[in-house]
Amino acid sequence: MQFLYPEFLWGLLAVGVPIVIHLLQLRRPQRIIFTNTSFIKAVELTTVRRRQLQELLVLLARALATLFLVLLFCQPFIPAEERGKEGNGQLTAVLVDNSPSMQAPSTQRGTLLQEAVAGAHLLGKAYGNTARFLLLKHRGGKLGSVAYKQKLEEIQTGTGNTSWDNESAYYGLGNNENQPLYIFSDFQKSPTGRVILTKLPTNANVVLVPQKGRSASNIYVDSVWLDDAFVRSRINLGLHIRLRNGGSEQVADCPVKVLLGQQQVAAFRVNVAAGQTATSVVQVQLADNQLVLGRVVTEDMPVTFDNTYYFTLQPATAIRVLEIGAVPLAQQAYANEPLFAYSFMKPQQVNYAKLQQANLILLSELSQMDAGLRQALVQATKRGGSVVVIPTGKTLNRASYHEFFRALGLGGEQWNSAATNNPVRQEVALPNRNTPFFKDVFGAQPKQVAMPQAAPVLSWERNGTDILRLRAGDSYLTEFESGSGKVFVFAAPFDPAYSDITAHALLVPVLYRLGMLSYDTNQQLAYRVTAPSVVVDVPREQRDQAEVKGETAVRLVRDSAVFIPAQRVQGAEVRFSIPTEMTSPGFYEVQRQGKRVATLAFNADRHESELSAYSADELRALIGPNHPNVRVLDNGQPEAVARYQAEQTGQPLWRYCLLLALACLFAEGMLLRFGRPKAAVVPPIVAA
Repeated sequence: MQFLYPEFLWGLLAVGVPIVIHLLQLRRPQRIIFTNTSFIKAVELTTVRRRQLQELLVLLARALATLFLVLLFCQPFIPAEERGKEGNGQLTAVLVDNSPSMQAPSTQRGTLLQEAVAGAHLLGKAYGNTARFLLLKHRGGKLGSVAYKQKLEEIQTGTGNTSWDNESAYYGLGNNENQPLYIFSDFQKSPTGRVILTKLPTNANVVLVPQKGRSASNIYVDSVWLDDAFVRSRINLGLHIRLRNGGSEQVADCPVKVLLGQQQVAAFRVNVAAGQTATSVVQVQLADNQLVLGRVVTEDMPVTFDNTYYFTLQPATAIRVLEIGAVPLAQQAYANEPLFAYSFMKPQQVNYAKLQQANLILLSELSQMDAGLRQALVQATKRGGSVVVIPTGKTLNRASYHEFFRALGLGGEQWNSAATNNPVRQEVALPNRNTPFFKDVFGAQPKQVAMPQAAPVLSWERNGTDILRLRAGDSYLTEFESGSGKVFVFAAPFDPAYSDITAHALLVPVLYRLGMLSYDTNQQLAYRVTAPSVVVDVPREQRDQAEVKGETAVRLVRDSAVFIPAQRVQGAEVRFSIPTEMTSPGFYEVQRQGKRVATLAFNADRHESELSAYSADELRALIGPNHPNVRVLDNGQPEAVARYQAEQTGQPLWRYCLLLALACLFAEGMLLRFGRPKAAVVPPIVAA
């Protein structure tokens, strides 16, 4: 016989209570009524031996009742015939979900993780001291009962990644028929969870132990973004913060703080219904061009692992603009603005190394393009650069333009020879202020606006995105996608014979927007620790040093933690995957040769913040009839798990203990009620 809860055996000390009561009754003097009057009261005639026997039987009944009540709490059971074999040879697999969502409050006590660990503890006690366990996703291999309990005590929540719907959590699970599997989890609803349930082993017993939580609210930051990807210092930036309530209760008047560095820059309160989102916009400003580490902090209880959202703000470097042409047409627009680093080159003096570093390349009415320049421009678009084509009105060497457009994937251009000989101007239509290109560019416009005029010499068949159109409906400025970059094509030259746009106020905002749209950075404001991959740009000087020394690997560093991810270098970019061991949110430095390449902000998986979970009935419905070996416990509390395991591996005896305890109490009552002999009546003595 074994016990599920042997610690209750200390209750056997309570057997001494009825013994002490019995001994105290022996010392109590008994009162005997005696009279010499004519009427003698009837007294109960009991021999000393009979009275002692009755008291001993009552004492025995009380002691046995106490004993069986203690055994009832110990949950005794007789191991099955195969129990000994299980304890020596069988390996029991246990998966304890310690993902951040297990921080939610339980219906019984503490958190869901505390309930799950308690159930796993009792499972180990039920199997006995000779059993072996495989604690999935926790290092240690095959564990004995003592090591298994120690590993359970080390499990913590909030930063774990052992989620029940993570397929990698089941690595190491064998196909042995004698290897049962117990899964302790809240069983959050997820698309991948449905697939996992269909892949559970079919040749061994699988027990799902859903941990039931209380209804609670959980507000978290779903995402953060800016109005413009081009971050500038000392300029007001609209920081959008989307908050979501992943719980089942409404969040009312929740405080939210926004911090840049150690300084709080904004604070507000929000009300978010269950399962809904709320977006707030705060105005922030960067004091200089240094990297700023930002946080959005919510004061939400009881789930706190996602109360802080990390993000970074890196002011953009100057946008490199390179103009290639006979004369500089855009110099006045770019040269006097500190946002841009403008340079001009003639077609015969192109510095191709500088061209590859440029964000925006303007081709100003080139009469022809040689093969080297065409190839360099194609490479520039492949790496994400932007090219602006201002066509020439000359009819010479248009074949080089055809080769260039075809290399970019923009074939089908058509030249208007009539416009070349006799240009007829058309008025440019008013720009659509709702298009992304002109968003927040113009203020209030009068009803009558004088627009520039242009005589188009170039049109194209491929559909692009029209930014500006002529009054007749033809395209004037069109955007095309090419590789990772963009190509903007004007339909008319800037030559005064074809257009007067150089004298119009529209040209400057258009050129500025072209420059800002050409700025592209791989670094985002924030990432999730479950992101498949991250791309960072490596400065040229670090790339050159790495090639010389042969050290090209990057590493992620946070305090004393160092991670070396799987990575691939592609030119100026390094693409790496997030290590599975990196589960803690926060700021991580990307280092190469001990020097910082970038600082990235990582946050917990947003799926963990959604507290909705499958019920026991829903799990059974998802499993279906094809898995008869899978059992779902309705009551996922630790006692239910231990009781189920005892029923599977042996004969439980707690019911018999309960019946025996009741029988002893009943016997005690019968002894006290009917154990006394009937009173003998002595006739009164009559005086003579």
